[in-house]
Amino acid sequence: MFLRGIGFGLNSQLWFFITVLVFVSTVTFFELKITRLESDRENLEIALARLQTFSNSGNKKHGLFNTTSLMYHNDTVIIYNRVPKTASTSFVNIAYDLCKRNGFNVLHLNITGNFHVMSLADQARFVWNVTRWEAKKPGLYHGHVGFINFERFGVSQRPIYINLLRKPLDRLVSYYYFLRYGDNYRPHLVRRKHGDKMTFDECVEQNLPDCNPNHMWLQIPFLCGHASDCWTPGSAWALEEAKKNLLSEYLVVGVMEQLTDFIAILEAALPGFFRGAVEHFKHSKKAHLRKTNQKLEPKESTIRKIQNSQVWQMETELYEFAVEQFNFLKKRMIVDKDGQLLDKGQQFMYEKISPK
Repeated sequence: MFLRGIGFGLNSQLWFFITVLVFVSTVTFFELKITRLESDRENLEIALARLQTFSNSGNKKHGLFNTTSLMYHNDTVIIYNRVPKTASTSFVNIAYDLCKRNGFNVLHLNITGNFHVMSLADQARFVWNVTRWEAKKPGLYHGHVGFINFERFGVSQRPIYINLLRKPLDRLVSYYYFLRYGDNYRPHLVRRKHGDKMTFDECVEQNLPDCNPNHMWLQIPFLCGHASDCWTPGSAWALEEAKKNLLSEYLVVGVMEQLTDFIAILEAALPGFFRGAVEHFKHSKKAHLRKTNQKLEPKESTIRKIQNSQVWQMETELYEFAVEQFNFLKKRMIVDKDGQLLDKGQQFMYEKISPK
């Protein structure tokens, strides 16, 4: 009886071990299946994103063709030469979140020493990389650098430029306090002016260098480019060159104060890159990154003093010019009941096509 009891106990332990083994093997099998299915789903999403712009070509009898397919193909390159403190981090994070799903690459251009201009040799290298780096096409490049004219280097493929601007004084005040208190993006990073408690108003009252209006001279040179005069504060030529480039070289120049509308226009014009961007931005926790930790609004007397400067007046002229052009683009779209900007859809067709 005793031996029979031992045998029964061993059999019970063996069956328990077999049951556990079968259960673990089954769970592992299904986990691997789920992982593989998830990978297949992601690959299918990328494939669908690439094919979507070529579908629904419309009524070919009337000569309609899906023009969005022309706005997205394997050679497309976007350059976002982002101006500091204009919500650029929030916008770029949308691209990083969408790039895998929509099937494009995102690359950060990091310039040594945080300079905003490149040597002529580095410009040539950058142009060469952007136009010939096939493995990273389609791609969106972003970095704090002035506009680069690709035509000067004899290349036929021109990138699509986009940018965001901000009210000049707001940008200067934000940057002033950012250097002292940092932001919510990297809250533990000690900034260059950490520990300096002087307010922007006090700085202006004492005419100190950190709040010099010449520091607002940034959005004009970013759109102007790499010419010497672009970076000379108060240059009338630079202002006109920046306006000219805004109209002829940039697909869209939005303003930070209308960031959601900027994203909506890009989604309509470049769906291959920005499909789903507005909805993602509205619900993403990354939508409003890099908010300065502590910032005091300047007094009226400070504002009046800054507004007397030539640089403020010229930077504001560019900003208002950008707002005017941006609002012109918005008028060609519709607004839904939730206030979201939407594409009207194709508003043209071809007719009287000959020969038949």
